Amino acid sequence: MTQDQTTQATDETLGATSGQATGQPFDKAYDVVVVGSGAAGMATAMGAAEDGLSVLILESTASWGGNTAMSGGGMWLPNNPLMAREHVGDSREEALAYLEATVGDEGRATSRERKEAFVDGVADFVLTAEKYGVELVRAPDYADYYPELPGGKIGRALEVKPFDVKRIGSWWETCQAPAAIPAKTDDVWLLGRAWSTPSGFARGAQLVFRTLGGVARGKKLAGIGAAWAAAFLDVTVQQQGAQLWLEAPLEELLVDGDRVVGVRTTRHGRPVRVRARRGVMLAAGGFDHNVAWRREHHGIDGAPSGAPGNLGGAIELATGAGAALELMDDAWWGASLAAPPGGAPSFLVGERSYPYSIIVDRHGDRFANESESYVDLGHHMLDHDKEGPYWMVADARHARRYLRMFALDPRVNKAMAEAGIMVKADSLAELARRIDVDPTRLQDTVDRFNGFARAGVDGDFGRGNSAYDRYYSDPTVHPNPNLGALEKGPFMAYRLVIGDLGTKGGVVTDADARALREDGSVIEGLYSAGNCSASVMGRTYPGPGSTIGPAAVFGLRGARHMARG
Repeated sequence: MTQDQTTQATDETLGATSGQATGQPFDKAYDVVVVGSGAAGMATAMGAAEDGLSVLILESTASWGGNTAMSGGGMWLPNNPLMAREHVGDSREEALAYLEATVGDEGRATSRERKEAFVDGVADFVLTAEKYGVELVRAPDYADYYPELPGGKIGRALEVKPFDVKRIGSWWETCQAPAAIPAKTDDVWLLGRAWSTPSGFARGAQLVFRTLGGVARGKKLAGIGAAWAAAFLDVTVQQQGAQLWLEAPLEELLVDGDRVVGVRTTRHGRPVRVRARRGVMLAAGGFDHNVAWRREHHGIDGAPSGAPGNLGGAIELATGAGAALELMDDAWWGASLAAPPGGAPSFLVGERSYPYSIIVDRHGDRFANESESYVDLGHHMLDHDKEGPYWMVADARHARRYLRMFALDPRVNKAMAEAGIMVKADSLAELARRIDVDPTRLQDTVDRFNGFARAGVDGDFGRGNSAYDRYYSDPTVHPNPNLGALEKGPFMAYRLVIGDLGTKGGVVTDADARALREDGSVIEGLYSAGNCSASVMGRTYPGPGSTIGPAAVFGLRGARHMARG
């Protein structure tokens, strides 16, 4: 069924329905209205529809899928059923011990009750998705971000197996995903060294054969975030009959007494009042692209890598309904390559961790472990110098040995060079002068780092000590696979900014994703999950997929609560 056919069927079936909120009739009625079409929204829709509830999904932009469709698609889901099937050791107790060790107590969002709700909701989400044919696979090599802490593990992340987007027909044309590439999470770390190690080359060949094999079978395979988005749209819209309206922003929460009973949106240029019999789920993302809010809450303009529709409107409307907020000063931080004119910042994951490179501040000094988790590096950048600039300095081997995602397009490379974001020089002294850093100070920094590289131990910041650090490394480099001396020109510098994968502050919710007031009371009929809500992960990032995993779990928990009604 096409999008137009779906809309027509909905309009003809429901027509106008009766009901009052603020003295006006409703135009439509559903059991559940979901605001946002990313992981939290799709998981809510899946659970509500499974329990026999009618569902409307509102997407404010012309593209569905949100941050999830643009992401790596991983879900950090400890003690999940796939681990049990593959006899990989994990337990509820270990998962909770790890969350306490990493997240700790950062307020109501990170309460013990919510941590337990997340861990206890994992199996329900996984088994429900599988019930509708979603093929989930483990990323067995990807470590928790602090695997040495109590309860830390390797291989807790799940993802959707590369999915044939032809199955969703014309919906694919409006997906937020940038492309259909059948990559998997554990491909990425090996592909980074596709022409420097045998294992990397083999994984590159596997990706090529996977792509060609799909084409030969008449399929258009998409992986990572695109696979997640497409697979769950197939479940919610095509299998379960949920309705998805594009370019339908949330404009008002309709309240009757103390209960949220519906929403006002715009449909084809006309205002539409929609009743939500069981509840409204706010799953519309954070406020990544709201510069005024970023300045107010973060003290910077921001360099977001998330979906452009993340402007914080749903959070603002929730506060108008009485919702409490937490963690508004935080985000899923990281280092990003500065955006060239007309382009977007490029979030760095593995590139900053490979040997033969360091990150320095405006003075030419290192200030952190370049291989640490991106949220930690982002926090260190914020604490060290909010203004920057920062530079990733690398020698010729960094460019020659590693496939760097940000440098694959020659047109982008040219734009970065013209904008001074990428600077190249035959000597470190010349490079320092070109990036306005004291040459002597940069040389001293590089000399000290080179000594650590030869000894195999980073005496300043412990780079390469953790199993997480070594996930993105080069095992052919000895004695430490994350450390490689910067000795061979030409040398390059890339200007870095404080980037993010989304904001993590928002509505305070309980174990069932119900929105709470400042006094702890529940706002009946209002739910929130994903980056619209204050994260159960607090100020850290316990493992790969710590955004999508909780978004999906709490989205489903909210749906289950609405179904119990």
